[in-house]
Amino acid sequence: MPVDEKMTQVFISIRNGLARAVGGIVPPKEVEDVVQETYVRVCQVRSDSEIRSPRSFMYKTARNIALNHINRAETRLSESFVDINSTDLDGIYDPDGETLRSVCSDEEFAIFCDAVRSLPVQCRRAFVLKKVYGHSYAEIAEAMNISEKTVEKHIGKGISSCRNFMLKHNAAKKPGIKPVNKVGGNS
Repeated sequence: MPVDEKMTQVFISIRNGLARAVGGIVPPKEVEDVVQETYVRVCQVRSDSEIRSPRSFMYKTARNIALNHINRAETRLSESFVDINSTDLDGIYDPDGETLRSVCSDEEFAIFCDAVRSLPVQCRRAFVLKKVYGHSYAEIAEAMNISEKTVEKHIGKGISSCRNFMLKHNAAKKPGIKPVNKVGGNS
């Protein structure tokens, strides 16, 4: 049996298992893309030596592709965070009104990730789908089986909660900074 045919048969036999394996890493909407990319990459392997364990090779390839997907998503989240800070939070961290030079340092990004993790599950899911993956409100509403208005509320709550989380964290470092309960109000 030719190598390509053998790899195709192995792929077909473990396809559902690959989907389950990457389903724990990437959002449901991305699972099919990762599984298909796995097959494409496996087919592109051109080596003189035969792959000893095609199943293991495919699972490892799928896992790596899924992790790369997540890394790209984190980069988009980081860029989105810079956009949020530059438009919504200018001057809040710095009572003197100077422009923040390094909004997205490693420490601040870690704090932001903690802020996102602290959100309620539904709110976090809507927030990540919008800010990381760039889905529209309609797509998020459909995926979560909720109304677009509810999606909008989750994302608004996510932004507000993350802002307050970060402000509380920074308040310990810089006296005089106070979290806000609502946009434009002080606590």
